[in-house]
Amino acid sequence: MIPDRQRVPVLDVDATPLRVHELIDAVGGLIAAGTTSTVLGHNLHSITLFHSCPDVRALYEASSIVLLDGAPATLLWGVSRKRQGLPLGEGAMAYRLGSMDWIPELGKVPGLQRVAVVGAGREANTEAVARLRSIIPGATVDGMPGEGWDDALEDAVVGWLNTFRPQLVLLGLGMPLQEHVLHRRLGELPPAAYCAVGGAIEQVAGIQKLAPRWLGRLGLEWAWRLVLHPGRVAYRVFIEPWKLAGLLVRRRFNHPRPKASK
Repeated sequence: MIPDRQRVPVLDVDATPLRVHELIDAVGGLIAAGTTSTVLGHNLHSITLFHSCPDVRALYEASSIVLLDGAPATLLWGVSRKRQGLPLGEGAMAYRLGSMDWIPELGKVPGLQRVAVVGAGREANTEAVARLRSIIPGATVDGMPGEGWDDALEDAVVGWLNTFRPQLVLLGLGMPLQEHVLHRRLGELPPAAYCAVGGAIEQVAGIQKLAPRWLGRLGLEWAWRLVLHPGRVAYRVFIEPWKLAGLLVRRRFNHPRPKASK
């Protein structure tokens, strides 16, 4: 059973706070249902897109699961829980789930037999498929690279997925391409749980170095990525938070909270 969405204050989004074992159980439920579903994650980048891009917003609002995939969102949610006097158990950061927190646990998903890996270059995709075959023994795992994504490749991937008919799809095209693809093509895809995983395919393959998990628990994974990939990450760290702040201020003025009745 998937818990109801909970509000992340200040950032004006809703999320589905889950720990790893809870997510694994929830994914098992989605697979058993045999319907089309999505599993997304919220960090500051996705929240900026949520408030600035109608397609991304629509996808998130309709998603089955929206994980807390960023320290600021997780901590703000935790503060809200404490103010309401609600228990947090292990603490708020236990609910921060990046893709590499749960992908290595996919072997525990009951009934998982067919997995598709879409994205990254050919070498990374091949290595990730091999790694996932060892994580989910007995499952059929196959993949298609996403490098050089264009309309022709998108059509080819849609056709391949309809032939392969996986139960779980790891879609790692980077944000927001993967979200745009899901928004425009989800109705043409076979029933499955579609998980947007960003750069995790390269991390599963061992090509992209993963930050130590203790850094993630401290909310400092961004510093690791900034050191390794400054050109890719600097905008998100130094510029995007200000852009998001402007979007939230504008949203607050355009949609003022109703005054409490006396």
